[in-house]
Amino acid sequence: MREPADRAADAPAGRDRTIRGAALLATLIALPVTLLVAVLAFARLSPAEPGAAPSPSPTAARVQSTAPVEMAAPALAARPATVCRALLSQLPRTIRDLAQRPVTAGPEQNAAYGDPALTVACGGPEPTVPATDEVWTVNSVCWHSVEQGDATVLTTVDRETPVTVRIPRSYEQPLQWVAPVSSAVVASVPSGGAVPAGCRA
Repeated sequence: MREPADRAADAPAGRDRTIRGAALLATLIALPVTLLVAVLAFARLSPAEPGAAPSPSPTAARVQSTAPVEMAAPALAARPATVCRALLSQLPRTIRDLAQRPVTAGPEQNAAYGDPALTVACGGPEPTVPATDEVWTVNSVCWHSVEQGDATVLTTVDRETPVTVRIPRSYEQPLQWVAPVSSAVVASVPSGGAVPAGCRA
């Protein structure tokens, strides 16, 4: 027969089992509740329509017409015609996000990009630059800028054969749009003409 002292020694062990049982029961209850809270939080953070397309960024490709752009093609002398063919072979397929489009006349001297069309015309008369007008050097090419209606028209003033780029007013900062054309001009159109003082190094 056990003494009361022995029964007292067993009591803490019994309490330990009770405490462990209660902790296990609390864990079994808490685990599903935690999972349920996590699922609800994930559902709340997820978009309502998983397949919804994100809003277009400023650099997203714009919708553009592929129809030919109407351009004039004046007859060129032999030398300018050769220079213009060289220029057209150097022009990029795109200018920023504007894809190249066909032209109605003179594909050996004209090019067009985007919608509304940014156009590049090679050849024609030398531009007259008033002494008070500003000229701009972009990628080693000197351009004279004139505002015409809904476009900015930039013409080279330091090349033996002029190159004219017409940039619709909706395309902001026209000098940035002309930069890729400048690179093609440097590669194919020799320097020449009466260079304005503002373009001289």
